[in-house]
Amino acid sequence: MSRQDPVAAEIRDLTHDGRGVAEFEGEPVFVAGALPSERVMLRPRRRRRRVTEADLVSVIEPSEARVEPRCRYFGRCGGCSLQHLEYDAQLRFKQRTAAEALRRIGGVEPDAWLDPVPSTQWNYRRRARLSARFVPGKGRTLVGFRERATSWVTDMASCPVLVPPLDTALGELAGIVTASSVKDRLPQVELAVGDENRAIVLRVLDPPTESDIAALRAFGERHGLDVYLQPGGPGSAAPLDEARTLSYALPDFDVEFEFAPTDFVQINAGINARMVAEVVAAAEPEASDRVLDLYCGLGNFSLPLARRAGSVLGVEGDAGLVARAARNAERNGIGNASFLTADLSKADWSFFRESWDLVILDPPRTGAEAVAAGLAAAAPRRIVYVSCHPATLARDARVLVESQGYRLRTARVFDMFPHTHHVEVMTCFERSPGE
Repeated sequence: MSRQDPVAAEIRDLTHDGRGVAEFEGEPVFVAGALPSERVMLRPRRRRRRVTEADLVSVIEPSEARVEPRCRYFGRCGGCSLQHLEYDAQLRFKQRTAAEALRRIGGVEPDAWLDPVPSTQWNYRRRARLSARFVPGKGRTLVGFRERATSWVTDMASCPVLVPPLDTALGELAGIVTASSVKDRLPQVELAVGDENRAIVLRVLDPPTESDIAALRAFGERHGLDVYLQPGGPGSAAPLDEARTLSYALPDFDVEFEFAPTDFVQINAGINARMVAEVVAAAEPEASDRVLDLYCGLGNFSLPLARRAGSVLGVEGDAGLVARAARNAERNGIGNASFLTADLSKADWSFFRESWDLVILDPPRTGAEAVAAGLAAAAPRRIVYVSCHPATLARDARVLVESQGYRLRTARVFDMFPHTHHVEVMTCFERSPGE
């Protein structure tokens, strides 16, 4: 196959990361931007690990599911990969991705797949970490997501998935950084939005001048943002002026969570509220139950569960999050939830040797490998596992089913990240009879 001449091909599938898959001369070709059933012209770009990647030159026969992307940067920006795919088809793709991972990697299938939970499609992202880079050739600083498959920063002035005001203010912010003394010493911008208040955190490698600070302060005032400077690690972030509290509420459980602008919170507020309600419903807590919530973060699941159960122990590896979870419990008048810090890549902690009625898992992308293997003594009757990575979920599901005596009852996709290939899945495991 010539590396210069375009060739015609049929797209037969999508990869887990949303690229079209064609076949040419007996080998797979991965094509970003192409959809199944389409006939396209593609140009091979590189071969890596026995796989050829190609650029999409044109679409000869489009899929019925193809739509016009809303964002003008789509195709170049790496933030979204599926804006060209009709939304219902995105949901079907994500459920299929999760089901194939469970079946192929885990060797398991749920008794029932529940319908995917859709999201609002735009302005949903309340947390984002954007790159910033001064480009001498352009004479300015770019602020945005990384370009697709490169380390370059997308030259973008707006982003329709971000919550206001940064959905339309990226270009203005980039201009302010360009005019500053730290234009080439500011590598990152972080967005954090609560129900009422909003903040941005600027990672600065050198101290800004008073003139820089005045410009940033004015930008914050125009857009209702508290501006933070972060000279070191996340704990070094400090506001330019007295900052307002960031928080989000879950009214169904009468709880409110305060968080720092560099804390992890689920990026999609609406989907998070729905997911918390579904996790509590799937767990079916009883008034006397002891609940173990692993990877608990700020207590996103712990505190709602404490409203229904006898007691909850939340465990998290980040000591700062543990401290804020405990304070959130106190602020909400919840006395039956406690929290501790532990490295959950190990399962030799004393709480694993205790008996628990329910266990909640919400691990990072690396999954809960040690935890899944170490739950035998705890013997909960039900495990609710929320995953942001179907492959590691499938790996852990195999252990729970084959070694720990559980049955995978239900699985459900929550569309936490519309227009991306990222898949959030909630699964419910129950102890098999006789185990």
